[in-house]
Parts: sequence; structure tokens; C-alpha cells
Amino acid sequence: MTKRSTPSSPQSRGNAPRKSGGGWPIPTPGDVLCYAYLWAREAAQGQEEGLKDRPVVVVLAATDTGNGVRLTVAPITHSAPDGAEGAVEVPLAVKRDLGLDRERSWIVVSEVNGFLWPGPDVRPLADGSPFYGAIPDWLFLRMREGIGVHAGRGRVRVTKRTE
Repeated sequence: MTKRSTPSSPQSRGNAPRKSGGGWPIPTPGDVLCYAYLWAREAAQGQEEGLKDRPVVVVLAATDTGNGVRLTVAPITHSAPDGAEGAVEVPLAVKRDLGLDRERSWIVVSEVNGFLWPGPDVRPLADGSPFYGAIPDWLFLRMREGIGVHAGRGRVRVTKRTE
């Protein structure tokens, strides 16, 4: 497995062949975005928007029958998971490379959000781009395996956001 040569950033992604709303390139799996994530428990209570902007990892980017690109994203949180299989810890070195804080964090693999890119819940950072960068391939594979384990058990909660 190889590590991405450079994390995605506004500068390194500037040559991306496709652009979308906001002039941002279309994210690819492994990219980390700033997004108002709607937790499944919040959606169950009738909320329509996430309460907090947070980093999320793009799990999947797929063309949605002429409507654009549909992203599936997994949240990054400071809250420790209930069980060892519920999340993948993000190493501090990766957090540093993304420009995130030094607190322990996890990528939740038991729930995801799906939305059409760019969507109203994508949040630009100080530089005007929603991209923090990208996680290394080995971490992306661990995250994907965790989601696969939960999906195989029918235990991934998917919250589809309406645009």
C-alpha cells in the first residue's frame, strides 16, 4: 500500500479535471472535508441539519443518474467509540498533516451521510475551500474495512441528506 504523495489541498487539487458548484473540484475517496454532519440520532429526532461542522472522510463518490455526484462521508469525532469495531482511530501525525487539533479522534464506521455535491452543508475553511486534505491510503483501507464489517451485519446507518 502506498501513501498518497501529497494530501489533497486547494493547491494540489487545482488541476482536477472536473469542477462542481462553488468552483471546488469534486472530492475523491479519502479526501477530508468540512461538513455539517447529521448524526443518525439527530435525524431520528427530526433534525434536518447537523449541529456542528466537523471533518468527514469521503468514503464514496459516484455519479447519480444525471443529478451530479453523490458523496458518502464518514464523520471524524473526538468521542471515543463504544466498541472497538465502531470506529478507527486517526493517528496524531495524520491529524497534524490535515491541520486538525491534537485531541484523540476517530473515524466512525457505523454510520455515514449521503448527499449531492457540493450541497448546502459543505463548509468552506478559512482559505475558502472545504478541503482539509486526504488521509493516507492505509487509513482509508482500515476505514473501508470497518464500514464493510458493519454493512455486512446490516449495521451501517445511512442518513441521506435532501438538497
